[in-house]
Amino acid sequence: MNLGVWIDHFNERQKKKNQAMIELLGKKNINITDIAVDSKSVAPGALFVALKGTMKDGHDYIHDAIERGAVAILLDEKTDLIPQPESSVAFIPVSNPKEALQHLVPYFFDYPANKLQLIGITGTNGKTTTAYLIDSLLRQSGKKSGLLSTIAYRYGNQESKATHTTPGLLDLQRNFSEMQKHQVSHVVMEVSSHALHQGRVAGCVFKTAIFTNLTQDHLDYHGTMAAYFSEKKALFHQTEGKWIINIDDPWGKQLQQIAPEKVWTYGIEHKADLYPIQFSSTLHGIDMTAQTPIGAIEIHSALSGRHNVYNILAAIGAAISEGLSKEDIAEGISALKIIPGRFEKIDLGQDFTVIVDYAHTADALERLLQTLRHLNPTRILTLFGCGGDRDRGKRPQMGLAAAAYSDKIILTSDNPRSEEPLSIIQEIEAGILSYSKTKEMSIEYEMLPDRREAIQRMIHLAKPGDAVLIAGKGHETDQQIGTTRFPFDDREVARQALRSRQNTARSVDTSGSEP
Repeated sequence: MNLGVWIDHFNERQKKKNQAMIELLGKKNINITDIAVDSKSVAPGALFVALKGTMKDGHDYIHDAIERGAVAILLDEKTDLIPQPESSVAFIPVSNPKEALQHLVPYFFDYPANKLQLIGITGTNGKTTTAYLIDSLLRQSGKKSGLLSTIAYRYGNQESKATHTTPGLLDLQRNFSEMQKHQVSHVVMEVSSHALHQGRVAGCVFKTAIFTNLTQDHLDYHGTMAAYFSEKKALFHQTEGKWIINIDDPWGKQLQQIAPEKVWTYGIEHKADLYPIQFSSTLHGIDMTAQTPIGAIEIHSALSGRHNVYNILAAIGAAISEGLSKEDIAEGISALKIIPGRFEKIDLGQDFTVIVDYAHTADALERLLQTLRHLNPTRILTLFGCGGDRDRGKRPQMGLAAAAYSDKIILTSDNPRSEEPLSIIQEIEAGILSYSKTKEMSIEYEMLPDRREAIQRMIHLAKPGDAVLIAGKGHETDQQIGTTRFPFDDREVARQALRSRQNTARSVDTSGSEP
């Protein structure tokens, strides 16, 4: 990218908007080979964009970026970092580096999002499952689909572990560019409220947008539910095609009121555009007859639970909007067997059920426990915690949800981050105690901050016919304590605990047998 040509292009846009233009201090005819917002990722020939974050200020790392080979610096015009006239590095002072970056990055990658069909999913719960379902539907129908989810970013045979629910602006456009090079036609992506607020999807035009639900989460960031909802709505203002809305959710009903004609609704309680004529759910999956805009479709899914009926309906709506047939839809839903960390069954042949799930809000935990209750286990044993340095208001609510549906609870650490684990647990405990007092009943629970020890304890306590739920971290493969991340996978720890239990049982059987 020629820096001078980009500045001319940017100024032309500024002129049309009657906004201030920018100038380049230094050589104008510079070829930029990359863009970086982290000085550690600067390569020779890169343009470094100095952004002020919540924890660090990129302006403090300009010297590091230059040492690593940056040939140009985009920075805040209000900074006192004035380049020397003989500097070989170009400086571009602007009033808003973040806004300039939102224009610069798509230009650098030649606007790849414009060459892709974007399907965006927003909401508190269900985004990942819905994204995986739609991706399966598209692939089954023969379309080349890319996926950007909380779990992974993938296209073709390429897959990488996700760093954010929605990648940052630079990484997002880089992903789009790579997908476009690999002939991807459709991109299914989760769009978080943080991403919308921070402008990560700025300039993206979505063909289809889905609203799953809204329940309390991230209020440490957004402040109020109204502000949280306002960010979610922003996705739909960037959508030219179909809006697909869950109208069983009260916030979905609000969104429906401002929706254009090109909207489809889905629900179980309300007879929407997409709804189940009938459905049944067991541990082995969902069987459903779904009424849709193209008629009834017989569905079998390996996923379980009422909450997944909603996710399947949303995915069917997106598939129909992309022109898929009834046959493609039935086959695509059936083809998806598992979603990592989403109602994932851990089965080593034991005589009780073990489920690992990402549920980390009160609503998600309650829906999950309701699903387990409908499966009629002997007991429900629930293990979970809450993340540190995050929305504290949901902690007692999660305690209430667990108390309402569990026979035994173990409170433990999630990702405590900078908070004291036991302090987090005690805030969850307040919800359990409140429920116990209101219902005038005793709730059986323990508090074990060490998550590994807690999982081992819960597996040890399980009896035949029980259902053990390990909630909160799902697919995650590490645990953050303080500022350090340690390897930790609930699924593998559960398997280790099950093997230990089985080995102990075999040892007892052997020692008690006849010589």
